[in-house]
Amino acid sequence: MKKKLKLVALSGLAILVLTGCGRTDITGQSSGLWEQFVYGFAQIIHFLSFGGLVGLGIILFTLIIKTLLLPLMHVQTKSTRKMQEVQPELKKIQAQYPGKDAESKRIVAEKTQELYAENGVNPYMGCLPLLVQMPILWALYQAITRVDFLRDGHFLWFDISGHDPYFVLPILAALFTFASSWLTMKAAPEKNAMTTSMTYVMPILIFVMGVSVAAGVALYWTVSNAYQVFQTLLLNNPFKLQEERDAKANAEKNKEKARQKALAKAKKKK
Repeated sequence: MKKKLKLVALSGLAILVLTGCGRTDITGQSSGLWEQFVYGFAQIIHFLSFGGLVGLGIILFTLIIKTLLLPLMHVQTKSTRKMQEVQPELKKIQAQYPGKDAESKRIVAEKTQELYAENGVNPYMGCLPLLVQMPILWALYQAITRVDFLRDGHFLWFDISGHDPYFVLPILAALFTFASSWLTMKAAPEKNAMTTSMTYVMPILIFVMGVSVAAGVALYWTVSNAYQVFQTLLLNNPFKLQEERDAKANAEKNKEKARQKALAKAKKKK
């Protein structure tokens, strides 16, 4: 979770830095590799801007990107779920070697790696989708601010390259971020302070960045985070998971009751 926060913060910082650099227009004649990459993104959005609506193009572009990333997100979700399942065992290891010395830390690290390997857990998989999306977000910002046929676009109440004057998009992006984070937290078998705090910190961070960046980027965040809510309900539905956990817990209780009952009968016979 800390890694995700750092990546989101880094992404926002990168966008803010990009705001102050690379002000020259990007065209089909731009020679740089990055500029050509950005221009390619701009052309895709332009193609999807039916009726000349650049905002619609950004929405469709976002939905396509998120759908293409769905298999990767599915792998990430499974990896995250496995990591959550091994947390009790991980806590036992940490409790067994509580020392702060180098040797204790080494043993904990080795035992943790063994535990992850046995259960097929990849602790870095959770950050992979964010890493993939970061260059997309950066390219989108550059396309919106440096390619003329996107920069001059207008959609609903806002200019694509300007700020949302009514803060509607930053608020929506923050709300969808909160909904997604809350669903993810609810899906976790164990709650911790970091997860809980992130549920509230992330929306604030997204809102602040949404106010600072171009409205087109805020629109991307809004649609992306709304899709994330749908994706969470599809791949990691916390309500279904809770039902499964409750059913498993009840089965264990019934099994234990049956065992105790059998033991009691055996004692009576004696």
